[in-house]
Amino acid sequence: MKIIDGKSVSAAVKEETKQEVKELKSKGISVGLAVILVGEDPASKIYVANKKKACEDLGIISEEYLLPETATTKELLELIDVLNNEKSINGILCQLPLPNNIDEKTVINAISPEKDVDAFHPSNVGRIMIGDYDFVPCTPAGIMEMLKYYNIEISGKTCVVIGRSNIVGKPMSMLLLHQNGTVTTCHSRTKDLAEVTKKADILVSAVGKANFVKADMVKDGAVVIDVGMNRENGKLCGDVCFEEVSEKASYITPVPGGVGPMTIAMLMKNTLTASKKQNNIK
Repeated sequence: MKIIDGKSVSAAVKEETKQEVKELKSKGISVGLAVILVGEDPASKIYVANKKKACEDLGIISEEYLLPETATTKELLELIDVLNNEKSINGILCQLPLPNNIDEKTVINAISPEKDVDAFHPSNVGRIMIGDYDFVPCTPAGIMEMLKYYNIEISGKTCVVIGRSNIVGKPMSMLLLHQNGTVTTCHSRTKDLAEVTKKADILVSAVGKANFVKADMVKDGAVVIDVGMNRENGKLCGDVCFEEVSEKASYITPVPGGVGPMTIAMLMKNTLTASKKQNNIK
């Protein structure tokens, strides 16, 4: 069994991005990311701080916009409109979840698809569907990068994704399909879940339940990717019961240190891609 080390893979992605950012700078082209945070959610604040630090490390200009919990949808849309038209900003990220008084769907739709580095805008989602895309949501993109880094073959493999969210489950299934995997998407209504997951050569769990995937749900020699970020007894843990599943898997991602570090690395890469596209650089 090999552990898929997200820290190593994300370091490689960041290093490559850093070099490209440097090259663009030498041509007088900057790379800029605007991050919008509404309210005081502690987890969101940590994410935003981590994104800011990653930008600094890679030479990406980072602008932070902090709005109070009481901000309205209208105020947020006005800010997005300004950023959509700001040439020095290549990527716009609105940290989710938003407070209940803000219409999340309207906000996502307002971000210019060319600057939508989270790839949540319907037009970017549609492009992922047809396989002609510039951006992919950061978590699924990071998982694909990890599989590539470890030379894990997807073509012809039976792939099972547990979870059907717009952020992870659905785009993950599409990306595996584009690489010629045979994909089953499972969810809370799937009958005999273990019977389905046991057939998987590549199993991705994005269900958000601590230690949900047990050894009897996993095929011998499977590649197991754990997207879960759960807390149990104050400790961070994944969807996968790591101790028992690691004895059956050929490759497995740990939590923490697996998929997590990849998400910010891919956000940086998406922001670089946005700058290149906007400046007509191949």
